[in-house]
Amino acid sequence: MITRLSQLFVRTLREDPADAEVASHRWLVRAGYIRRAAPGIYTWLPLGLRVLHKVENVVREEMNAIGAQEVLFPALLPREPYEATHRWVDYGPNLFRVVDRKGADYLLGPTHEEMFTLLVKDLYSSYKDLPLSIYQIQTKYRDEARPRAGLLRGREFIMKDSYSFDIDDEGLEASYQAHREAYVRMFDRLGLDYVIVQATSGAMGGSASEEFLAVSASGEDTFVRSPGGYAANIEAVTTPAPPEEDASGVGPARPVDTPGTGTIDQLVEAANRAFPRADRAWTAADTLKNIVFKVVHPNGRSELLVVGLPGDREVDVKRLEAAIAPAEFAPLADEDFAAHPGLVKGYIGPVSVSEGVAVQHLGSAGPLGVRYLTDPRVVSGTSWITGANVADTHLVDVVAGRDFTADGQLDVAEVRDGDPAPDGSGPLRLARGIEMGHIFQLGRKYADALGLKVLDANGKLVTVTMGSYGVGVSRAVAAVAEATCDEKGLAWPRALAPFDVQVVATGKDPAVFAAAEQLAAELDSAGLAVLLDDRKASPGVKFADAEVLGMPTVVVVGRGLADGVVEVRDRATGERTEVEVAAAAAHLVALVTG
Repeated sequence: MITRLSQLFVRTLREDPADAEVASHRWLVRAGYIRRAAPGIYTWLPLGLRVLHKVENVVREEMNAIGAQEVLFPALLPREPYEATHRWVDYGPNLFRVVDRKGADYLLGPTHEEMFTLLVKDLYSSYKDLPLSIYQIQTKYRDEARPRAGLLRGREFIMKDSYSFDIDDEGLEASYQAHREAYVRMFDRLGLDYVIVQATSGAMGGSASEEFLAVSASGEDTFVRSPGGYAANIEAVTTPAPPEEDASGVGPARPVDTPGTGTIDQLVEAANRAFPRADRAWTAADTLKNIVFKVVHPNGRSELLVVGLPGDREVDVKRLEAAIAPAEFAPLADEDFAAHPGLVKGYIGPVSVSEGVAVQHLGSAGPLGVRYLTDPRVVSGTSWITGANVADTHLVDVVAGRDFTADGQLDVAEVRDGDPAPDGSGPLRLARGIEMGHIFQLGRKYADALGLKVLDANGKLVTVTMGSYGVGVSRAVAAVAEATCDEKGLAWPRALAPFDVQVVATGKDPAVFAAAEQLAAELDSAGLAVLLDDRKASPGVKFADAEVLGMPTVVVVGRGLADGVVEVRDRATGERTEVEVAAAAAHLVALVTG
C-alpha cells in the first residue's frame, strides 16, 4: 500500500528543538519521527515507529536464531521480589516507585531479573528443563536525574533483555558465548561501527561483563583501546601497579611550612622555591593528593572516604560511581569540614603532625576516623609530598608502607591517552561510544536470593546459574541516526529506513502527478515500501523535506518527464542519476533488492 505524504501524520520542523544536545535528537524531532511528551519521555510517531519495529525485528530474529523464546512481562511490578534481592533500596532514586489504592508498593520495571527468575522457578524443577534462554522486548523506566540527548538517555525506553538458565558454570559459559555471537550478528546487521569492551557489572552483579559500544563522538561512555587488542569501558580499566620501591635511603617524614598552597600547582611552585631537589624539579606527580568524599549508602548510612592519588591525576567521577555503587557520593561542603577539624581543606594527608612528628594515621582505625584508600600507583616504598592536616603545612618524604598504610586500594583516577594497557598490549587510546548492549554472567546472585533450584542428575537440589543480556532497542534508533545523519537531515541505511523509496512529484503539471502515481504503484506492486510526496507544495519544500526525512532513495518526477526521464537521488552519497521512465521501476527494484 502506498503511503501518501499528504495523509501521513507527520510535520517537519525548520528549527531545532531547544533541548537538543546531539544530532540524532535534533533530526528525529525535526523530521517528525518522535515528539517530546515530558523530560526524557517521547511519543513515537508513524515514521519513527516503522524504524523502531525494524530494529525490533533484527533483534528478535537473532534471538530466535539461538533458540531463545520470547515472553512479555508487565511493566508494573510488585515490590517483594526486588526487596529479596535488595534492589528496592539499592536502585536508590533511579527507581520509579508507586503505591496503589490499597497502599501496596509497586515499581515501574527498570530491568526484570527478578521476574524472569521467579517465572522459571514457578515452572521448572529439573536439570532436564535446562538450558533455557528467554527474552522480552519491553518498555523500561529509570528516573534519570538529568535525561538528555533524546532517545540516548531517557526515563522511559525500550529494551530487549534476555536471561539464560543453566545447571552449571560450563553451561553458563556456552549460553554467554551464544548470546555474544548473536549480538555481533545483530549489530552488524544494524550497520553500527561498534567495539566490544570489558565492563563493570554495577548494580546487576555477577562476574564476566562486556559492553557493545557504538563508536560516536557524542556518546556518553568513554572507552579505551590498545594496539594489542585490549578494550575496556573507562570504569573497568585497571591500573597496573608499579614495582615496590626501596625507601631505605629516604629520611624521616618532616613538616615544612607551605603557606597559601591549597592547590597542587601552588604546592609544586612552593616546593621548587623553598626546598628544591638536586636531581630535578618537583612535579605534580611527586605529590600525594587526598580528596575527601561523603559516601551515602542506600540504607542511609554515611561515611567519610579519602582517596589518595598522585597529584597529577584527578578522580574520574564515572569510575568512582562504578567503584562504590550502589552507594552515592558528594564532595565535602564547608560545614562538613567544620564538623571534622582533623581534615584541613587543601592540606589533607594520610598522616597528621603532632609536635613535628607524624603520628596520627588517617585510616579508619586511626584518630581521624575516616576510610583511606589509595590509587594503585601508591605502592610500598614510594615517597611523597603530602598534606599534614595542619593549615599551611605539608610533609616531605612521607613513605607509603613506612609512615602510613591505607585501608585498601581504589582505582578511580582518570585514565589518559598513552597510559599502559593492563595486559601489556601497548599504550591506551581514549574514544567515545554509545552503550548499545551489555552482557553479564550473573552467576547465582538472583537464583540464590529467590530460591531458584532444580534437581540435578543425581537427584540433588542445585542452584541454577544465570546470564543476563540487554540491548537498547530504542537507543539503537538514535545511535543509527547519530551515525548516518548529516547537516541536511537523516540518512537511513536501507535495512532500517521507514520506506525503500520516496517518490517526489514536483511542479503543477497534472501529468507529473499522474506519472508519479503510476511509478509509485509499480514499485508497490513489486513489493517495495513507497512514500509518495503528493502534496501541493513547492519543489524547494519537497526537496528539503526529503533530505530531512532521510529515505535512502528519492525519485524526482518533474521537468525531466518531458524528456522521458526521472531523477534518482542517493540520500547518503548525494549521487544523482537520470533514468528513463519506462525503466525506472525495474531500476529501483534492482537498486533496493540487489
